[in-house]
Amino acid sequence: MGFEGLLGNDRLKQNLTSAFAKNRISHFYLISGPVGSGKKTLSRLLAAAALCTGENKPCLSCTHCRKAMAGTHPDLITIDDPEKKHVPIELIRDARADIYIQPNEADRKIYLFPRAQDMRTEAQNALLKILEEPPAYGVFILLTDNAEKLLPTVRSRCTELALTALPENILRPALEKACPQATPQQIAGAIGRSGGYLGQAKALLEESEEAGENTLRFLRAYAGSDPLGLVQVLVPMEKWKRDVLVEELERWLITLSDALCARSGITPTQPMADAVGTARSGSDIMNAINALQKAIDYAQRNISPGAVCGYLTWALR
Repeated sequence: MGFEGLLGNDRLKQNLTSAFAKNRISHFYLISGPVGSGKKTLSRLLAAAALCTGENKPCLSCTHCRKAMAGTHPDLITIDDPEKKHVPIELIRDARADIYIQPNEADRKIYLFPRAQDMRTEAQNALLKILEEPPAYGVFILLTDNAEKLLPTVRSRCTELALTALPENILRPALEKACPQATPQQIAGAIGRSGGYLGQAKALLEESEEAGENTLRFLRAYAGSDPLGLVQVLVPMEKWKRDVLVEELERWLITLSDALCARSGITPTQPMADAVGTARSGSDIMNAINALQKAIDYAQRNISPGAVCGYLTWALR
């Protein structure tokens, strides 16, 4: 099977296939690319290949491959605490101690860092101590949205795998398969706004599908410059839970960003975005986007939903 589960990036896949065929496996890989570029997909395939006992690595049929792809292999350890803004240095120190314990089932032990860019300098320096003298069976896979966020001393010890955008002839059929309910116009809009990254395009289409009646009421009121309509939408939201409110405001933000793109000639992913883009000026929409981003920031800083909605009633009038 090899690395065909990763779309595009043919040169990178050829290099990895050749390296694993010759058993030239690096101790340290740095996978870089923006959100939705395939970092998680490649990290799973890479871990499976390092643990694989089949011929064409990763074979995706041996026990080690199946467990690695499912995320249940005991020798595939994820180093992260999603509830923390930064990866705690204690986790790096724990990994540093654990690396010298022999693998449980496989010939190698894999450590996966899904947010390498969120390691502070002291955490990266702690990791560096492992990178300088790893055991023969240790493999570290670091994921980052920007390789420049890592220390040069860390990067210099890694084999960097930079993911690239997908061409439309690969992206379009992948989106048609993943999002069968999307219209050709919506798919074209997602392709135009995603920068060529499948994950971002899928997220845009999923957001379009999730736009509920409340979002549509907001868009109609905003497109119609109807302050009373905005009040009628926002006042009931004052009683919402903070996390639910943030999710809804993020949907509004995405739709208004789509409307701004529509004004620039980019096909929108959501039908109402066209109407908003036609009804309101570019500066109006930009001001509303800024207001929504501030409101989201306020909510995430524990400001009450009532105060956040009150601010938006004034800012979007």
